[in-house]
Amino acid sequence: MRGRVRLAILTMGVSGLVAEILLVREFLIVFAGNEFSIGIVLAHWLILEAVGAFWLGGQIVKFKHQREAFTLITILFFVSVFVAVFLIRTLKSTLGVSIGENIAFASMFSSSFLILAPVSILHGALFPSSCQIYAQCSPSNASLAGEVYAYETIGTLLGGIVCTFLLIPYLDTFHTFAWLALLNLLVCIALLIPFENVRFTRYITLFTIALVIFSGYLIFGGLADKLHHDSIQAQWKNLRVVHYQNSPYGNICIVENEGQYIFFQDGVASIITPIPDIPSVEEFVHLPLLAHPEPRKLLIISGGVGGVINEALKHPTIETIEYAELDPLFITLFDKFPTPLTTAELKDRRVRIEHIDGRLWLKTTRHQYDLIFVGIDEPSNLQTNRFFTHEFFALAKAKLSERGILVFGLPGSLRFVNDELKNLNSSIFHTASSVFAHVRVMLGDGTNLFLASDSRDIVTLDRRQLIERLNARNIATNILLPWYIEQKVHPGWQVRLSNFLAGGSQKINSDFNPIGVFYSIAHWNALFAPSLRGLFREFERANVWLSVAVLITIPLYFVLRAKHSFKVSIPFAIITTGFAGMLFDLMLIFAFQAIYGYVFSWIGILVAAFMAGAAFGAMWITRFLERIQNGLQFFARIELALIGFAIGCPALILLAHTYLGNPALAWLTQGLFLGLSFIGGLLTGAQFPLANKLYLASRADVSQTAGLLYASDLLGGWVGGILGAVVILPVLGLVGTAITVTLLKVMSFIGIVMLRR
Repeated sequence: MRGRVRLAILTMGVSGLVAEILLVREFLIVFAGNEFSIGIVLAHWLILEAVGAFWLGGQIVKFKHQREAFTLITILFFVSVFVAVFLIRTLKSTLGVSIGENIAFASMFSSSFLILAPVSILHGALFPSSCQIYAQCSPSNASLAGEVYAYETIGTLLGGIVCTFLLIPYLDTFHTFAWLALLNLLVCIALLIPFENVRFTRYITLFTIALVIFSGYLIFGGLADKLHHDSIQAQWKNLRVVHYQNSPYGNICIVENEGQYIFFQDGVASIITPIPDIPSVEEFVHLPLLAHPEPRKLLIISGGVGGVINEALKHPTIETIEYAELDPLFITLFDKFPTPLTTAELKDRRVRIEHIDGRLWLKTTRHQYDLIFVGIDEPSNLQTNRFFTHEFFALAKAKLSERGILVFGLPGSLRFVNDELKNLNSSIFHTASSVFAHVRVMLGDGTNLFLASDSRDIVTLDRRQLIERLNARNIATNILLPWYIEQKVHPGWQVRLSNFLAGGSQKINSDFNPIGVFYSIAHWNALFAPSLRGLFREFERANVWLSVAVLITIPLYFVLRAKHSFKVSIPFAIITTGFAGMLFDLMLIFAFQAIYGYVFSWIGILVAAFMAGAAFGAMWITRFLERIQNGLQFFARIELALIGFAIGCPALILLAHTYLGNPALAWLTQGLFLGLSFIGGLLTGAQFPLANKLYLASRADVSQTAGLLYASDLLGGWVGGILGAVVILPVLGLVGTAITVTLLKVMSFIGIVMLRR
């Protein structure tokens, strides 16, 4: 019986993480790929799981038939998951939002909370319920919560690996959940045996067997395919969707209308072919190329196919174009849905495609380029921010020829300019100016075009010279005509640029202090949730000491008021550990991207290493729990170890950034990050079993204790996820984040020391 309960806990962990990842991806498509929306969804998941563990779980453990209750919760969990997918995909229709229009912040916040509530609360309730079942076949009450925590964490680890390398690449969302439902139902049937002559148990078992048959019909009878197809048609409002597929790098949807294809990446239109957005493409490509006297070698980082390459090839001096595009599926689909434009671009002998992150390619290649085009719109998340930092600009400068030009764009507007838009453009302008001798900005309605170079050619742009080059190269254009060129380079625009940048932020955007992400999120928020502009302005003023004061003063007050009670100090320590664990995970992923270059599959491996460490830590402490005689002293030592890790982790990261940035040493860098992820997880996971033992000394209820501390852990992770992704990491940077975590853990350590006294 004990082995079957362990298997049920493992499948519970697998199902929870897979459901979380896939629902986040579904929300991401509807919310236009905005990273702030990811933070909202993850935060909701954590806090709702805490509600489920503490409130609903506390009610369920009072039932007489615990195995049956566990089975019913599992069934309801999967029903809510299937309903959630439908609700997410039809959300825009429900809210009356058209395709291509962003959902407002208030609607995003409330809708994601309501859709996730049944799923997360039910999954959170499974933890105390499984603790109650495990207690019936476990000799020790003190260690059972730690064992359940460890087995669920192992399941979470397995779920992360399976989801990343098996489910996402090969199955759609409905097939994935159908297979998971089948697995969980079979485990529940094994859990219900023997029946013990209880009629209620027999009815539940027969009902579960019927659901197993229905799950098989979902998978093998074509019903999952129909559900998937119908929900996609509803999501895209009956547009003609000719392809819809998840890859390890995101979701790609292709919509066709009378021979015109629109390629959506995570719900955002990225490529239109065979007739692209001609005005923006021509301006982005031809103005920089005309600014160079003789462009021969180009590098295009993302977004090249579907117009950019075609326009660049019109210049007769072009010899080679290297095109770096991370997702191989994206290029493959252009072969599956070809147009004369894309075929001509990809088959041209001068074009070479590299399926690699653009920054990593710059770091490894020995080539020099006359122009480097960055086809990424803005630093909206940590991945894209890497192409707008001081370090990237320095790397690009080293790969440019003597008169080379770096070209990129940022959101712009000629009609309405708010402070957030000004700060974003001004910060990146000053960042580029800290590397390049000259930065020329051409203001536009939709996109501001940036040209950065050490050559004065981009400063002394002469409209007559540009027009002469246009005519000499015999370039046929639709929009970029001589009168248009005269207008774009008119001296009056530089006066307007000075006014536009005046009063804007001069903070430098860097790999380890990604203020550009914050300004991008703030700009997005100002457009779709203007009521929160004041809050974001206060966030921008944050510094290390202010954040520490806010995070420490209030908890410390309650610790002191409680007269050093276990009921406050132990949960507070677990909350701070959950907070620290989330930030450790975010810091390592963030730093790995900055040092090695973004490789999506490695993020999954880093998370898996962290979860493996958490599982090992929980199991290790659980195994020796009865031998630990002075629990408080040992708990305090773990607190000190967490403080030491918070100090040492960024120090090792900075050393790796300085000495291991060479791609030839990538294996050593990867090993370092895997080791740090494992250790961070180990220290985080080791506290939970010991906290349960200490707390049980003053409270005999096993299930409620497990639910309380589990909820505390999730609450800390929720706060860390929201503040870490949106405020702490972007505004305070890596070192500031580490200081914040360190001082917060010092406060919880003081609380534990007071308990000992």
